[in-house]
Amino acid sequence: MFEVEYKGANCIVVSSKKASIVIDPKLSLVGLKDAPVKEAIELATEARFAVKSDDAKLLIEGPGEYGIADFDIRGVAAQRHLDTETDPKASTIYRIETPELRLAVVGNIYEKLDETQLEAIGVVDILAIPVGGNGYTLDPTGAATIVRQIEPKIVIPVHYADGALKYEVPQGDLEPFITELGAPVEETSKLKLKNSSALPAVLTVFKLTRN
Repeated sequence: MFEVEYKGANCIVVSSKKASIVIDPKLSLVGLKDAPVKEAIELATEARFAVKSDDAKLLIEGPGEYGIADFDIRGVAAQRHLDTETDPKASTIYRIETPELRLAVVGNIYEKLDETQLEAIGVVDILAIPVGGNGYTLDPTGAATIVRQIEPKIVIPVHYADGALKYEVPQGDLEPFITELGAPVEETSKLKLKNSSALPAVLTVFKLTRN
């Protein structure tokens, strides 16, 4: 079983039978309680989004190859949205693989990936991507561009307008991204898949209820 929950901002929780991964858990940056990482794998697309808890099984906050429980994790260096090409690559894209499914997670990155990055990400079934724009993160057009480069079967949009969150920069609504992508939408509280045979036949946006 492979499950994905949305906690707000860039934070999602990915769970298998053996372990959980909490991605970008520092929700106090947007006015919520930090997501708990006890006995979980803590993973950060940027160092500032980590809580760096001693209770986590493992902290991952940069490029590299990692294997823990039934997860194989690959971190790929990426340019942040507001950085230039000459700046150090301060963000990390993650490919998370289990025996059943493959997920990619991107943070606040520049809207174009090069061939080396795309090769490192490889074929994935699910992509979690920020869409709120306004100069802080990917906007709907940039997010849709990356979706088309990676070609997943499921897209989980994150980091968009939410009245309960206090973003440093106000974020746009989700609807413009959905319109830009032109894919069908399913709304659910949690994404649950047994294996790749449960994937939709065509690209589908899954709008997950924040919980």
